[in-house]
Amino acid sequence: MDFVLFLKGLLVGLAVSIPLGPMGMVCVTRTLNHGRYSGFFSGLGAATADTIFALIAGFGISYIINFIQEKELAFQMAGGSLVIFFGLRIFRTNPVNLIRKKNISRNKLIRDFFSVLLITLTNPMAIFLFLAVFAASNIVLDPTSILKNLVLFTGVFAGASLWWFLLSSVVYTLRYRLKLRSLVWLNRITGGLLLFLGVAAIFNLFLTYFQ
Repeated sequence: MDFVLFLKGLLVGLAVSIPLGPMGMVCVTRTLNHGRYSGFFSGLGAATADTIFALIAGFGISYIINFIQEKELAFQMAGGSLVIFFGLRIFRTNPVNLIRKKNISRNKLIRDFFSVLLITLTNPMAIFLFLAVFAASNIVLDPTSILKNLVLFTGVFAGASLWWFLLSSVVYTLRYRLKLRSLVWLNRITGGLLLFLGVAAIFNLFLTYFQ
């Protein structure tokens, strides 16, 4: 029974993580520029944030959900601004210099983790995605069993982490087939897309709330 619950959590984690949004683009670019561990630790940041969202959705913590709804504008503004910041950094990154500096410190990996954790947490609307996925999967938490709940959310984290591990590993394996010029253009395209997404998000906020 616990294994089935773990498997359900695993599938939920995979289902929520697989669509390549802005953080997927950051993970891919970091893998190409800094290596597999940088991309994977960035993905772990997203997986941790998603697990936090799953906990809030699963336990139906209404006061947190209400707070997020009340502060939706602030969260979206912060998220859009961070996406713009990441886009500018990636756009201006020179992969030639990064390849020369192949060593990556533990502190850099920790920064990769927390930077993606922070930007993912500025999109708490994902909580409602988990609410929908839990309902569709017929997942109901048992308030009397801490162990069962722990198994479920461990599965969510494992599923999300598995996806980021696979993505960073595949991208890292394929990176040697790309020429340096291709990496430069990939940085420009990825950075440009993130800039566009961030600006579009903030512009949409102004249209929605300030028209």
